[in-house]
This record gives sequence, C-alpha cells and structure tokens, in this order.
Amino acid sequence: MSEQIPDDHDIPWAMQLVVHRDRQSPARQVDVAEAAARAVVGLLADPRSAPNGPWYPAVKYWRDARIRKLVRRADGKRWADVQELPGVTVTQAGAGESGDAAVRAFVPGRVKPLPKELNKLQVSGTSFPDDGVSHSNDAMVTVEVRPGLEMTSGKLAAQCAHAAQLAWETMSDADQERWREDEFRVRVDHPSQDEWAAVTRPVAVIDAGLTELDGPTETTRAWW
Repeated sequence: MSEQIPDDHDIPWAMQLVVHRDRQSPARQVDVAEAAARAVVGLLADPRSAPNGPWYPAVKYWRDARIRKLVRRADGKRWADVQELPGVTVTQAGAGESGDAAVRAFVPGRVKPLPKELNKLQVSGTSFPDDGVSHSNDAMVTVEVRPGLEMTSGKLAAQCAHAAQLAWETMSDADQERWREDEFRVRVDHPSQDEWAAVTRPVAVIDAGLTELDGPTETTRAWW
C-alpha cells in the first residue's frame, strides 16, 4: 500500500543518498559522483516510481517542489543496515588501485524525522580523493562541472545527481531507453573556463546557495 503524502510543502523533503566509505580502499571522488548520478536516475526510472507504483506518491510529491538531495556516508554495519530501506544501490568499479564507488539513493521523504538507520549518519565533511579523471569514456550522458567551484565530494555528488535527473526528465523516450540499456552510466567531466564559456547544454543546474555556495550558482550541466 502506498504511503499517504501530506499536502503541506512547507515541510522540507529530500532524497537521501548514502555513499559507502571504505577507509582502507577509498573510492575516487569522480567515481562517487558518477555512482550517485546513476543511483538517482535508477530510482526515478524504477517501475516502483512509475504511476501506480508504491514509490510514486513520494517521488511525485518531492519532485513537485525543489529536488533537494542530501548526501551521507556510511561504512561497515551502518552501510549494511541502510540497504534494508527502500531505494536503489549502484556500485561502480574503481580505477587502478582505488576502491569501488557505491551509492544508495532512497525514496524521498521528510528531512525530519528520519529512519534511525539514516539519522545516525554524517552529512558534513563527506570527502573522497580527488584523484584522476573519469574512466567512463563511452557513457551516453556527460555531466560537466563548472570550473573554479570549491565543493566537498558530497556536494559534488548531489550536483551531478541533479544534472543526471534533469537529463532523464528532459530526454526523449527513445533516449531514456538507450540510457537504461547502458545502465544509466554517466561521465563526469571538468571542462576548462574557456570550454565552459563556449557552449550551452540541454540541462543546467542552478544551486540555490543554501549550503556551500554563495547565492544562486550554476554548478553542473548535462548533455547526451
């Protein structure tokens, strides 16, 4: 049975994302950002998020307001515990000696109260090694990060996930099917200032400036 969704949009809602942190073999920041984008699109494209699906009322209610996402980190038993909550997990192979990136996206809900499995997890300070470029060379969708921005790994993951979500919602049905067949893979790219200024893309994300950035700021773009 679907959850009853309240009418009051003054109650903050968010999609929670949890990143697996392996202290012995940490994932690269770029792989975490790509896995987060894939997990979000995987949840939105899941049949359970479609009309008449059990997740649809929550997803629609959240999508009708600001598409807020909060990124947390977990390791060990806490990572295992959150797998029991409704959502979609994506694991992406690391490059070289780096660890795999794993992110779980959860069905949106109120910011407070949270399930105890999520409430105990940290949001601030989520950081992974900024080590190398994407290895997803033939991914269907590219997410570009605006040069010159200072963001934590968690903030970057959320912004890339925003861009991927808007790409999914903008593209044609045929392109959606192609992307599904490609397992929603994303390449996160870091263009130069000149490259960023020279082009426009079908999707642009404007961050409201409520956390790490000052004022409304374009953070990411997506194209396919």
